[in-house]
Amino acid sequence: METFASWPFVPLVALAVPSTLSLTAVASPRRAGLASGAALALALLFTLGAARGGAWTGATSNLGVRVDASTCIMLLLVTALGVVIVRFSRTYLHGDVGLVRYFRWLLLTLSAVTALVVANNLLVMALAWTATSFALHQLLTFYGDRPTAIVAAHKKFLVSRLADGCLVVSLALVHANVGSFDLERIAAWATARPDLPFSMEIAAVFLVIAVALRSAQLPFHGWITQVMEAPTPVSALLHAGVVNIGGFLLIRLAPWIALAVPAQLLLVTLGLLSATVAALVMTTRVSVKVALAWSTCAQMGFMLVQCGLGLWPLALLHLVAHSLYKAHAFLSAGSAVDDWKVKALTTKRPPISGLRLGTAVLAAVGCVFIGMTVVPPQIGLAPLDQPYDLVLGLLLGLSLVPLLATGAAADARGVTRVLAVAILYFGWHALAEYVVPSRVEASSPFGWCLAGLGFVGLFAVKSAVHLRPNGRFARSLHPWLFSGLYLDELFTRLTFRVWPPRLPQAVKPVLRATQVPATLEVQA
Repeated sequence: METFASWPFVPLVALAVPSTLSLTAVASPRRAGLASGAALALALLFTLGAARGGAWTGATSNLGVRVDASTCIMLLLVTALGVVIVRFSRTYLHGDVGLVRYFRWLLLTLSAVTALVVANNLLVMALAWTATSFALHQLLTFYGDRPTAIVAAHKKFLVSRLADGCLVVSLALVHANVGSFDLERIAAWATARPDLPFSMEIAAVFLVIAVALRSAQLPFHGWITQVMEAPTPVSALLHAGVVNIGGFLLIRLAPWIALAVPAQLLLVTLGLLSATVAALVMTTRVSVKVALAWSTCAQMGFMLVQCGLGLWPLALLHLVAHSLYKAHAFLSAGSAVDDWKVKALTTKRPPISGLRLGTAVLAAVGCVFIGMTVVPPQIGLAPLDQPYDLVLGLLLGLSLVPLLATGAAADARGVTRVLAVAILYFGWHALAEYVVPSRVEASSPFGWCLAGLGFVGLFAVKSAVHLRPNGRFARSLHPWLFSGLYLDELFTRLTFRVWPPRLPQAVKPVLRATQVPATLEVQA
């Protein structure tokens, strides 16, 4: 059988994807549909070539391109989303005078993302990540006469520049220790040492901070909930393809991050705080797109927790699933009114009682643990009976409680549905284990205990609110959640005093008419 080395066109095909998108953006942005389709076709060809060359059983690199299953999956994901978003944008912005400018920056954003995906060099990935930020900024400010759009985009610009500074520090420390930015050399250098030097642990911490900043983690999350003035396809691109990049970067650097205990604990802490707070705040939002934005903040926090716990295959699976879900959710947000009408006309279920909730918890957790015992041996995996697996099973069971609590408590149909979802989850888990080639140790027990207590606490708070929505606890908690704990207001006041946004003179009266706080006053 031919080896991968006999397939030299595979790295060239990968490089052709961002090249096609960027060249079309410069030369003929009106042909965005053709360029996105060609990029998807090239991604399919790259995947076939990589599979033929044996990249599904190991990683290799040539011409600065990393060829493995993760690259194939992410490249297919980004290019497929690109095709859908470009097609939707053509209809959504039909007749808009800025359509050509919009397609130019959309293609450049997709080009930067695909360049990051295929790169085998940490410096190239960092540069592509920064290029993605600058290109996306032009899309977020597509309507330059809308003050709220300019202010929100400016907040994201500030957060991204803070992330750039952290990346520079991390890259400098990595090169000083390893002497290279090559991903394979970084992994080999890290795994060859029983303990990381202090400087490399600091580099990992700065990298985690950069990822948290660009993943809209608290308290730097305000921009992602306020960029809704941009066209809806831009929101779909942001939430489905751009905000996930940090998680993919961590997956690429798993052999190094898995040895940096401070970085792992920071990932768990930041991700857990963002996931729990954002999940609670999301329940107070009435706007569909804003609720989806808070959901993205929570989901990114959960993905960081997975990375901090060493669950790299699950982090990749979560990244793909979240991208597909959020792209569909934003592009179908226009049907929210029709969905609300359908729900309003249907018979409302009685409120959830404590007995119903308790029965649902026991049934859901029981179904998950049955699935953990039966399914893995049937698909060639070891039984999930380790303490870490038990914590993961408990969290999965709690996440499935709503499937039972909102219907007849633990009836046969509901139990069957929960058991089917658990079996499907473990099947996808096995597939993710096969796809991600890295095999690194899980996090320390402290991280698992922290994550378990955090998510159990989140379930307890949400259950208390649902059981007694008009109770004293729910009424006292609602104002804080509705305001997002005032975290974004504090961040805005501090940063805008140092670097306020610049708006055209004609827009200033409009900004003042919106009664924006004094801290959002802009300079001439």
